[in-house]
Amino acid sequence: MPHTRLVPEFTFTADRIEQLREVVPEAFADGKINWEALGEALGEHLEPDDASAEHFGLLWPGKREARRLAAVPSRGTLLPVPGEGVDEERTRNLFIEGDNLEVLKLLQKAYATRVKMIYIDPPYNTGNDFVYNDSFTDPLGDYLRKTGQADEKGALTTNTRTDGRFHSNWLSMMYPRLRMARTFLRDDGFLVVSIDDTEIHHLRGVLNEVFGEENYLATLVWDRNRKNDARFFSVGHEYMLVYAKAKDVLIERDVVLRAPKEGVEQVRAEWERLRTAYRNDWSQVRAGLKLFFDTMAPDDPMKPLARFNKVDERGPYRDDGNASWPGGGGPRYEVLHPRTHKPCKVPKRGWVFSTKQRMEEMIAAGVVVFGDDDTLVPRIRTNLFERTDQVLRSVQFSYAQTASQQFDAIFGGKKVFDNAKPFNDLAKLVDYLCGPDDLVLDFFAGSATTGHATWLANRVGGTSRKFICVQLPEPVNDKELSGKNALSMGLTTIAHIGKERLRRVIKQLRKEAKPTVNEDLGFCVLKLVQSHYKAWEGFTGEDVDQVQIRFDDAEEPLLPGWTPGGLLTEVMLVEGFPLDSTVADLATTKENRVQVVKSEYCAHRLLVCLDKKVKDTSLDALAYEDQDVFVCLESALTDQAKQRLADRCTLKTI
Repeated sequence: MPHTRLVPEFTFTADRIEQLREVVPEAFADGKINWEALGEALGEHLEPDDASAEHFGLLWPGKREARRLAAVPSRGTLLPVPGEGVDEERTRNLFIEGDNLEVLKLLQKAYATRVKMIYIDPPYNTGNDFVYNDSFTDPLGDYLRKTGQADEKGALTTNTRTDGRFHSNWLSMMYPRLRMARTFLRDDGFLVVSIDDTEIHHLRGVLNEVFGEENYLATLVWDRNRKNDARFFSVGHEYMLVYAKAKDVLIERDVVLRAPKEGVEQVRAEWERLRTAYRNDWSQVRAGLKLFFDTMAPDDPMKPLARFNKVDERGPYRDDGNASWPGGGGPRYEVLHPRTHKPCKVPKRGWVFSTKQRMEEMIAAGVVVFGDDDTLVPRIRTNLFERTDQVLRSVQFSYAQTASQQFDAIFGGKKVFDNAKPFNDLAKLVDYLCGPDDLVLDFFAGSATTGHATWLANRVGGTSRKFICVQLPEPVNDKELSGKNALSMGLTTIAHIGKERLRRVIKQLRKEAKPTVNEDLGFCVLKLVQSHYKAWEGFTGEDVDQVQIRFDDAEEPLLPGWTPGGLLTEVMLVEGFPLDSTVADLATTKENRVQVVKSEYCAHRLLVCLDKKVKDTSLDALAYEDQDVFVCLESALTDQAKQRLADRCTLKTI
């Protein structure tokens, strides 16, 4: 097999042609192909037969550039920063500092279809400083200038409501990131986006286009607080839009989402106390439980359990459940009343149980409750202690003031960040949507609430879910109290706050309980930097001398100052190996350092040697396996060695 020069691969849009609608839903409108959108999604320009054809959808100035921005290759890479994380040798959690669109492009090949849940809390379009001011012509260079890694340090822009492109600017920022996000989700994955009233209707339009309207699942409403200074209404709520990657896959796999009922164990403890105190006098126990619930605030998560307002030896229960088939068209058969022995009235929609045998089993189990006579439709009994899970409600109460106080407590009572999301609420969502070992991605990480929430969800569910948090190193606002407090603690950017928050939470969790063997209380840090590879830039093709210069440069394709650790990370991403792959030195090579990269998501191994010269003895000791890829510096091998390797494995050189 001939050897090939290793160059970064940034997209795989050619693969999107297969199963077109599932992979490129944004190229469809009104059930027809939008040829312009399809062409831009594939990185080409296609002319439809009817150039004047109209399609239903959300349009705004700049949408075409935003769509194309997702296809612009990144010229960056991710550089590990040892010492900024915790338990870095063992952890599979990642905190990445950089522009999220560039980072998503770099992660795409290694993490496509691997993520179970994406949660993002993007900047709300409030008319304040707008940090995501994407440059179509030079996205990475724009980022490097803003963060002081290039000659010019860019300033933030302001997206004011008086700007005619107020909504357009925000949508152009969101669109390419959401398009990239979809490629990361598994077929049974979920996207959850926090948003407020300003852009929710526009965001729904974009998500319907990118994910497909048929994959919309719910709009969750979170009641945060009451604003008594409002002129007309107290708008104290926010939303979370929830989309599936493929709703039909969830239905096909019979996925049913359920969460534990909050407070069941507390109610059980009170019920046990009351039944002991009143010696199983159920009327007294019922009165005591009613008083127990009456003392709760209306937004207490245990309050809905008050609906179980009857009591017997099986605990609190309710017997007002509907015995009819949901939606209508259910089975109809005779059910005899136990006292009158006459057929009971059949619900208009038919019985809830599919067969008479199943109905008789439920009657024997005490699930079916009959009325005084056969003229009444029987009801269904539900026992609180026998079914302790429930579907998540679309309306939740979660006070912003409580969330702020809980976050401030992490930093010793100091406010270093405004409007932190409630980590307990997010932990509930992670536990609801994700199973063991699932991966959670947040590319608007802010103060790293998602990382914190994932750890909490793991402790509740006893699983080992992992996270990737991506955050722009946005400077803190030194005009606000939170920014001044952050600066006093040496936290100059939002990314610094996120990393410090994770470090403090790890200490807190370890103090609360000793980590289990499989618990991953750690994270690694990486930063977005310029690629180690030289880029062919500034050449128009008109100067022949420039062609020779470019070819001369190609003899040494790497930029000066590259490090083995940084280059290894870039090679892993180029080859599609995730950042949590295992990396170990090959024991059989003594004269050269050869690192072996393995991942459960890759069918082959990646062997990497970045020494200046690779000895023949090392090549003989590599012990290749089927489909192995060997990567080294091109200058490290003789022509004869290249031919020998090409006959034995896939050789790629840098």
